[in-house]
Amino acid sequence: MARIALITGGMGGLGTAICKTLAKSGHIVVTTYSGNEEKCKSFLTKTQAEGFKFHAYKCDVANFESCTEMVAKIKQDIGCVDVLVNNAGITRDGQLKKMSQEAWQAVIDTNLTSLFNMTKQVLDDMLESGFGRIINISSINGQKGQFGQVNYSAAKAGVHGFTMALAQEVARKGITVNTIAPGYLATDMVMAVSEEIRNKIIAGIPVGRLGSPEEIAALVDYVASDYAAFMTGSEIAINGGQHMM
Repeated sequence: MARIALITGGMGGLGTAICKTLAKSGHIVVTTYSGNEEKCKSFLTKTQAEGFKFHAYKCDVANFESCTEMVAKIKQDIGCVDVLVNNAGITRDGQLKKMSQEAWQAVIDTNLTSLFNMTKQVLDDMLESGFGRIINISSINGQKGQFGQVNYSAAKAGVHGFTMALAQEVARKGITVNTIAPGYLATDMVMAVSEEIRNKIIAGIPVGRLGSPEEIAALVDYVASDYAAFMTGSEIAINGGQHMM
């Protein structure tokens, strides 16, 4: 029976690549959108034309009640979630001396608190079924820090603390919890910056290029598979050698 995979923030860049890759490996793919109905409709139409059938549900991942309601609808419409990919994230960059409390809180809520909000909704069903894959998307900047990203780096560092603690709680129940920490990828957001800035980024990457969303998605697919059952509590860096631990 096909497993149900829920990917937060699946309508763009890395999230879309994860949705497509998991669909190709046989998962029933569900993703979230924050409220832009036109963007959701366009995404579903475009991906359907490419041969994908995704399910999309409106959800504010920073809001516990919103997550509760959404997962209840998914269970009613499709079934229990087997694979959760906590991918949704935002940036509100700025040096701390100029950073507002709102910019701090928005990033913490969306990038870190969302892990609690989402995982809490699916964990009981995973425990009951004896299988689960929880995959948390962090960042190279959560490992090494980044100028002007105190909020983002703090949230992404916290992602792996969440991973390690939960992994210990559920390891004997057939559930794995892992972190993937990508480096700089050739997403629309990165490609939209000036060529000069992009070249500076690439100059700091030993392999001499940006990563592709598909490379990260392939790793997510492996971590979600039966072959990765012995790996839990891990943080996997995939950054072209830009930061080595």
